[in-house]
Amino acid sequence: MSEAQAQHQVAIEITPNPATLKFKFNFQVTDDGFECLSSKETDRSPLAAKIFGFPWTASVYIGSDFITVTKQDWVEWSYLAEPLAGLIKEHLENGEAVALAAITPMIDSDANDTPIVRQIKSVINLEIRPVVALDGGDIVFNKYEDNIVYLQMKGACAGCPSSTATLKEGIEVRLKEAIPEIREVVSI
Repeated sequence: MSEAQAQHQVAIEITPNPATLKFKFNFQVTDDGFECLSSKETDRSPLAAKIFGFPWTASVYIGSDFITVTKQDWVEWSYLAEPLAGLIKEHLENGEAVALAAITPMIDSDANDTPIVRQIKSVINLEIRPVVALDGGDIVFNKYEDNIVYLQMKGACAGCPSSTATLKEGIEVRLKEAIPEIREVVSI
C-alpha cells in the first residue's frame, strides 16, 4: 500500500440508526461538526454536495474525522455501502475537501450565557459529544428554559430508534448529575 493510499483509508461502521452508516477517516477533516439536511445546505462540504447527487440521500453529517450518511428507506445499504465508500475514497485521493473552514463552532460559549448554560455546554462538549460521535452522531444545545434543556440530535442520532434511550437514559441522567436543577432534557 502506498503512502498516499494509507492516508486515505475509509472504514465503514454501522451505527445504532439502521438508516445511517458512518464512514471513518484516519485523519481529522474539521474542528466542528455540521449537518446537511438537503443539497442546499452543502456549501461547507464539497463531499456532501457530491453525495446529495444521489436521490437516496436523506442527510449527511460531517464530524471531526468521519462522515455519516443517512439514506432513504426505499434502498438498502447492501447496495450502497461499498460503492459509497469507494466514492468517498476517490474524493479524498483526488485531493478534494471534505469540509471547508467553519463559520462558527457548533456549541460555543456566549458572553450572555448564564453559569448554568455554560456548565451545560461544557458537559455536552467534554463528555457527551465525544461519546455520541463514536456512533456517528452529534448533539447541539438549543436552549435552557424553565429548568429544561433543549437539544437537537444530529447525524446518526437524528431519527435513530435508540435516540430516545440515549437522550433520557444517557444524556439526561448525566446532565442531571452535573446540574441538579435540570428537570428534563428534551429533543427538538
